[in-house]
Amino acid sequence: MSETVFRHIGEARPGGIVAVCDHASNRVPEGLELGVSADVLEKHVAWDIGASGVCDRLARRHGIAAMLSDVSRLVIDMHREEEHDKLIPINTDGILVPGNIGADREARLDAYHRPYHAEIERWFDEVQPGLILSIHSFTPELESDPNQDRPWEIGLLYNQDERAAKHAIRLFGELGATVGDNEPYSGKQLNATMNRHAEARGRPYCAIEIRNDLIATETGQARWAAIIADVAGRVKLALDTFD
Repeated sequence: MSETVFRHIGEARPGGIVAVCDHASNRVPEGLELGVSADVLEKHVAWDIGASGVCDRLARRHGIAAMLSDVSRLVIDMHREEEHDKLIPINTDGILVPGNIGADREARLDAYHRPYHAEIERWFDEVQPGLILSIHSFTPELESDPNQDRPWEIGLLYNQDERAAKHAIRLFGELGATVGDNEPYSGKQLNATMNRHAEARGRPYCAIEIRNDLIATETGQARWAAIIADVAGRVKLALDTFD
């Protein structure tokens, strides 16, 4: 099952920094018909564009081991609670997913969502990370609301535990980035994976949203991976020193 639900890159250091990516893949498992075009599978509704490449570079160049989902968010959204009404999306950013109408929710939970989260839990229990990075990307504009202003280059999301996020917001800002504080949406409303595996266990984390036009190329992915690795290292140092 692990070959079809998640993959690991790099070797985690106990107590170190790790990364997870809930929307790393646009893969639809063989035999599952969603009824969407190949073009739709390249859009942000199917995956977080560029996020997988950033995680790959974090792991291979900066020693931050990563765990990535290997199933499209159109099949099931790993970054939603099991009971969430958009766990298996039928209409997402104005795009209809006809194959999800009447989908067997329990079957998809058992096949994809539960094994993914069980592996995160196992991995974190084994590694006991000192800082978790949750890597996502967001669009410069929504297809369903093109007039919405999204000026941020990077955003930090958090729910109740803001320890790491506040350090990161300051550090990204000092590097000259346009930083969103709980933008482009609030972690108080959408923070499922970190609520479950970080906040509930007292583990510090940075839920990071990168504007996807900045990481659409390998050059952009390498640049932002280097920036994130630098900031993450300094966030962890601050947490270890002061918190």
